[in-house]
Amino acid sequence: MRYRTLGGTGIEVSTYCLGTMMFGAVGNPDHDDCTRVIHAALDQGINFVDTADMYSAGESEAIVGRALHGRRDEVVLATKFHFQMGQGRNRRGNSRRWIVRAVEESLRRLGTDWIDLYQVHRPDENTDIEETLAALTDLVSAGKIRAFGCSTFPAEEIVESHHVAQLRGLGRFRTEQPPYSLLARQVEAAVLPVCQRYRMGVLVWSPLASGFLTGRYRRDQPVDLSSGRAALTPARFDPALPGVAAKLDAVERLVEVAEEAGCSLPELALAFTTAHPAVTSTIIGPRTREQLDGLLKGASISLDDATLDRIDEIVPPGTNLYAPDGAWQLPALAHADRRRRPVRDRAAA
Repeated sequence: MRYRTLGGTGIEVSTYCLGTMMFGAVGNPDHDDCTRVIHAALDQGINFVDTADMYSAGESEAIVGRALHGRRDEVVLATKFHFQMGQGRNRRGNSRRWIVRAVEESLRRLGTDWIDLYQVHRPDENTDIEETLAALTDLVSAGKIRAFGCSTFPAEEIVESHHVAQLRGLGRFRTEQPPYSLLARQVEAAVLPVCQRYRMGVLVWSPLASGFLTGRYRRDQPVDLSSGRAALTPARFDPALPGVAAKLDAVERLVEVAEEAGCSLPELALAFTTAHPAVTSTIIGPRTREQLDGLLKGASISLDDATLDRIDEIVPPGTNLYAPDGAWQLPALAHADRRRRPVRDRAAA
């Protein structure tokens, strides 16, 4: 396993990061089995583990904490906050009130005294970015976290955060965690260049495009919409929908590219993300030991320029074949009233 420096932090992390969203009730409820997967990843050179408080309502953090008992010092541990946790109107978001509570609850579940990378899981338009940065800066000073970052932030909000940090003398986001894959390349247009400009580390999620790049979903093959990811979000997997059909068409062409490159489709997908100069680490999210071994199998694959050129022809740089983030949308696009004046004010004269 190779290691890269996480932005300007000086922290060295493995090029693959172990994502733990599938540990717990949502994926693998067997805690002992999840622990074995984590230990196997560490034994094979991964030193970067990413989780979040909302994964299986905290269960994932508890599993990770138990698995890292006795091995905490060898791991760069990342977690996230933002989404609703339990009952209560203020148990969510990016306010100081919630951040100082959320970090204590994560530390307890993780069984540790510090978090290496504490990430804002999504933007929060109801909270000033200064409030969020100030609270996170105080957590660094208190020794509860070592660095902080953001996840799925638009480029303009990343830029604003750095401006506010400089203006107010606050700590700044050291990392960004965006969705990035062969089928979702929009972050190449602005997010990744902005991260490079500010020397931010980048750990990308969903490199297998919600399973479309595993080879499990193929054109002209039936899709079971009653189980797994397809049951949770059938609109993302129904081949009768034009957007899904476009993904399946691209997959068929990418399978050919993988075969010519001498690798599998998942191996091609992971190698593609690690080839971008802005990307520090790619998050892999196995549910079982077998899935982990399969993902690690192609870790040494390096794609040549001819292969990357063929990929560009199939999915042009900076474009998405689907919207990878179903949990959050830009408010300016999600709410019609943000794009429409009151009826009485719409006319030009």
